[in-house]
Amino acid sequence: MDLKVRIDGCSGFCGGVIRAIDKAERFLETEGGPLYCLGSIVHNEAELRRLGQKGLVTISRDDFQRLAGADVIVRAHGEPPSTYELARAEGINLIDCTCPVVLKLQQRIREAYSRIQGGAGRIVIFGKVGHAEVLGLVGQVNGDATVIEDMDMLEKALESGEIRPDADIELFSQTTKSPSGYARISDELKRRVSGKVTVHNTICSQVASRHEQLAAFASAHDVVVFVSGRESSNGKVLSDLCLSVNPHTYRVGSEDEVRREWFRDGNLVGVCGATSTPKWLLEAVAKKILQLQ
Repeated sequence: MDLKVRIDGCSGFCGGVIRAIDKAERFLETEGGPLYCLGSIVHNEAELRRLGQKGLVTISRDDFQRLAGADVIVRAHGEPPSTYELARAEGINLIDCTCPVVLKLQQRIREAYSRIQGGAGRIVIFGKVGHAEVLGLVGQVNGDATVIEDMDMLEKALESGEIRPDADIELFSQTTKSPSGYARISDELKRRVSGKVTVHNTICSQVASRHEQLAAFASAHDVVVFVSGRESSNGKVLSDLCLSVNPHTYRVGSEDEVRREWFRDGNLVGVCGATSTPKWLLEAVAKKILQLQ
């Protein structure tokens, strides 16, 4: 079987993830382990195994409360203020790797909240409920915000009165969400709410530009193999985008999941991935596909 394989040059870690992993590796090389990370430093199982072998230990929030004096990374997703308060109280040394884009978004949400407090305003966040970044964003306003994942959730929030029809809305997006999905939510809010709807452009520009680029990449190949961790929110968004453009799109977590029956003789195969997918894993998947010949 004659296959040609191309790796998308724009796929791979975003700047925030690169920064966090670089800091973790430098710390482990100079200080030694263990180094703890509050939640997965990146939503990719293969990369987590690699870093775990170097001494990085992923912990839960319950674990965090029992680590007095330990060194703990705050990952690129960011954390609510309560995490920093607990760290100070317990003498935990935080190595803050919050992405600068997320830090700016947190600040903008706090500023918006100060403007609408005491009135009929509402903070609305387009994001995945329970996602680490979203928890950090909601924490900036002590939980006083509405998180919307899709149009159905928006409809329920409007029907229940959680979003009042006369409210002034300050609308934000999780940094890794789909620009088109955000546009649909903002348009619906403007249509349904009589108050002022202020739409903040908070999707990471690196993520936003990838949508158009990746759609072109997917359409230019016979088969697309999209590589990402199962817990990656960005991976879900981008793999769905590829599938909408190219029905011969397959999502895998590693080279072991690649299947021969996906390909036909002469296929041009595109390998791409999420902002949480390491380059070395994209290369491993491409190598496995070539070995099918």
